[in-house]
Amino acid sequence: MGLESDLSSGLNQLGLNCSLAVQARLRDYIFLIDKWNRVYNLTSVRDPAEMLTRHLLDSLAVLPYLRGSRVLDVGTGAGLPGIPLAIVNIELCPEREFVLLDSNSKKTRFVQQVITELGLTNAQVVHERAENFCPTILFDVVVSRAFASVSDMLKNSGQHCARDGVILAMKGTDPAAELRDIPESLATSYVVDAVHPLRVPGLEEQRHLVCLKPAPKSAP
Repeated sequence: MGLESDLSSGLNQLGLNCSLAVQARLRDYIFLIDKWNRVYNLTSVRDPAEMLTRHLLDSLAVLPYLRGSRVLDVGTGAGLPGIPLAIVNIELCPEREFVLLDSNSKKTRFVQQVITELGLTNAQVVHERAENFCPTILFDVVVSRAFASVSDMLKNSGQHCARDGVILAMKGTDPAAELRDIPESLATSYVVDAVHPLRVPGLEEQRHLVCLKPAPKSAP
């Protein structure tokens, strides 16, 4: 099958009934990654069909776990998972806004170009390190698929999550051992709410989503 039919099939398997306009934006996003990748080396994945599975559908697999109206994508890189999620939410949840954060200026230039070319009014890019970022309003969701460990994500980005929000760490294989290694200083501030196995259409490898929440404040 061609890229368009693979995209349509993958979206259906994720339970997403996207309009042709949304599907066109998703397809064009893959084409933009492919085009810029030749010069900017945005991703080691070179085949657009593989980008569809490993990047786009992988990103959309976390869609059911989003909440609220403000989402922060930390270490967005080439715009993952933020750009695919923003594209789909144009129709599913128009009031939801996405902030895509990265310290690599080369990648944030690319993401800004994507936002401009695809007309994504619900997304903005910020060039800054996560630990130095100072948002005026905290986020309902803080998500990342780029951090080396859950501990690093919490240490550098946990403070951007609202008290009643959720932190989503996208991982590969079962992260149980990694979660046991969270230092006590962080374990007292955040709690693991759930670990969900994710099914990515066309991908035989394991994918998991770690859902964490800020720990309840102790009564005085």
